Amino acid sequence: MDINGLASYSDYIASSQDAGTTKASQTVSSVSKDSTDEELLGACKQFEAYFLEQVFKEMKKTVPKNEDADAPTSNLVDYFKDSALQQLTSDSTEKNGLGLAEQLYEQMKRNYGL
Repeated sequence: MDINGLASYSDYIASSQDAGTTKASQTVSSVSKDSTDEELLGACKQFEAYFLEQVFKEMKKTVPKNEDADAPTSNLVDYFKDSALQQLTSDSTEKNGLGLAEQLYEQMKRNYGL
């Protein structure tokens, strides 16, 4: 098995991260021992919202394309789709969520003493 291309593949993956990944990792890494419980829970909720957004984007790929893709409203929907998806995931995390943020919060409190 040839693993010479593995380093270039990992460089490609690192360079192809989108702004959401960078934002989520910066948010979680900015939490320190001096952070309050509210800041930690907020970072966990942002991570859950980002996770949900990625799940929804992958689910969207499974839906067949509409035959009226050339309709004038299609471009408008495509333009606002990402921002609407971000708002939906943010709102759903703030209201009920999956419970992932709370689990992550409890795990960090228990293991890292934050």
